[in-house]
Order: sequence, then C-alpha cells, then structure tokens
Amino acid sequence: MKEKLNALRLEVEGMIAAAKNEVDLQKVKTSILGKQGSLTDVLKELPRLDASIRSEIGREANRLKNRFSELIESRREEIKLKASEIPPDFDCTVPGIAPPSGSLHPITQMCYDLNDTFRSLGFEVFQEPDITSELYGFDNLNFPPDHPARESMDTYWLEGHDSGSGGDRLCLRPHLTGASVRYIQTHKPPYRFVYPGRVYRNETTDARHERAFFQYEALIVQQDFTFSAGKVMIKSILSKVFGRDVPVRMRAGFFPFVEPGFEIDMGCLVCGGKGCSVCKHVGWIEIMPGGTPHPNVLRAAGLDPDEFTGFYVNIGLDRLVMMRYGVDDVRLFHSADLRFLSQFC
Repeated sequence: MKEKLNALRLEVEGMIAAAKNEVDLQKVKTSILGKQGSLTDVLKELPRLDASIRSEIGREANRLKNRFSELIESRREEIKLKASEIPPDFDCTVPGIAPPSGSLHPITQMCYDLNDTFRSLGFEVFQEPDITSELYGFDNLNFPPDHPARESMDTYWLEGHDSGSGGDRLCLRPHLTGASVRYIQTHKPPYRFVYPGRVYRNETTDARHERAFFQYEALIVQQDFTFSAGKVMIKSILSKVFGRDVPVRMRAGFFPFVEPGFEIDMGCLVCGGKGCSVCKHVGWIEIMPGGTPHPNVLRAAGLDPDEFTGFYVNIGLDRLVMMRYGVDDVRLFHSADLRFLSQFC
C-alpha cells in the first residue's frame, strides 16, 4: 500500500505541474480528491487493511491529501499570475477596443424628459399595475355598458377573469385613464399628477399603431382652473420637449371621460407640415385627447363636480418620439432591432 501511495504521489505531482489552465487543474482535482478520485479510493480501503498498518497508512494518505490540496492551490495562483502577465511584444500605444455600451430606449428617454418637465410644474409622477379591472378601466370613466371598447375585439380580457363585471373582471389596461380615479381616491385635493405607462389594444399594427404602446397622461383637478390654461400648458410642454415652438390645434372630440372633449393635434415634424404618410398628408398628427374631466368621473372618484374642475390630456408617447426623431414607422421602436436602436446611443 505504501508503494501505491508513493506512485500516486509522483503521478499526481506531474499532473498538477502539467495543468495549463484552471479548467485542467479542476479536472485533476476531481480525478484525485473527488468522490470517485484515486486518493478517495485509497481512503475507502482503510477499513479492510490489517490493524497493524491501518493507522500508518491512514496518516500517510491524509498527508498526501493535504499536500495535493496545497499543490493545486499553489498551481492555481501561478496560472492566475501568468494569465495577468504582459507579453514582451505588447504595444501599450495601440488604442484599446471600447466595450459595447447601451443607452436608454428613445421612448424611455422621452418619458424621463416629460417627467422632468412636469415635475418642474409641480406635478407628481404616479404608477399603477398593467392589469386593471372593468371597474377602473370603464365603469368609473363613464363608459356606457354597451360601449364597443368593452368587447374582446378591442380589449385583452384575462382568461379565467373575463366573466362577471366591475372589479371582478380583469384585463390588460387599454388606457391609463383609470389611474386618475385610483389616484384621486387615495390622495387629497388639489390634484396635479402624471401617470406614464404601457397600454394594450387588440388591433392591427401599422406605421402609426401598435398592440402594446406607451401613453403619458396628465391631470389637474382643483376648485378653479381655466380651460385656456390647459392649452397654454400643452404648448409649454411641447416647446420644452422639442426645444422650439410647436404649432398646436384643438378640435372638438367625444370621449366618455371628458366634457367638453377635444382632439389635440400638433404640426407634423416629420414633414414640417407639408404632408406625409405619418400625418396622412394633412400636415397635422393627433397626439392626445384632452378636456375637462366628466362630472361622472369626478363623482366616481369621490369629488363634487360642482366644486371641482380641471384639465386632462393623454399624450401618445410613441407618436411624440416619432416627431422628435423624424421616424415614420412606430413599429421600429418595438422591433428590438439593435441596428435601429443603436442610432439613439
């Protein structure tokens, strides 16, 4: 047995010295000290040896085990030091290779810019979950019971939670507007807040529409707020985001949650108002609905519509980014194509 241990020592010392990297060294360690290793097999034979030599062989085997462990760690340090050595032919004057760097997605950057703009005007930024209920998505917003937006052809209802009504019926939020009621119910007046996020619509995608896209809503509710101040706020925000004056127009529009309601357009910055596929060749592009919160919405939030009024806008964040960079297809922002996204680094 002593001769076997001595032969094993010579063999293992050679294997450790020959290891060129940490992977080879780990293989040596496993083959010697692992559960099926050669030295482990020797230790397993000890109970079967004669009692007169068992203690001596056991001590020698344990000494070898400690020696092998020390040699392996010593060789590991040698390999690490060698790997960090500078080759004699290394030219330190050659420029290095810059590591790949990332950046914020252009929609995320636009969202942050809007957050900064609204915070400077005294607004709070609010968030809510992507999953909402029929109560907050439709009932509290004055949508009639038979409104087509409640149907599955427009809204993604969650399987297993698509029956019943009100708070029991769940969906991916089709818009952010329900967050306004949720916020008002949990805060004290006056209210001045924004709520950005992704929304989901069951519709066909094209250059101007996506199934999952980003909105950015803002709401002011207080006892005295003039409608003209709302338009000034819109122009101020757009001018700050784009760094120049942006033409804005407001057209009468109907939305269940505002009264009166407006479609708010900005001059198309892709074509400079001359007409293109993005603006359907009219020179204007719809970026947000807006208006005064409907009395029924204020009641659902627990406010007296005779006492409170305000102004609401829902910014189409994706379209705003299209205007900033002159991109004519919204699908590019959601494509995860690094060739496209790297242009915004």
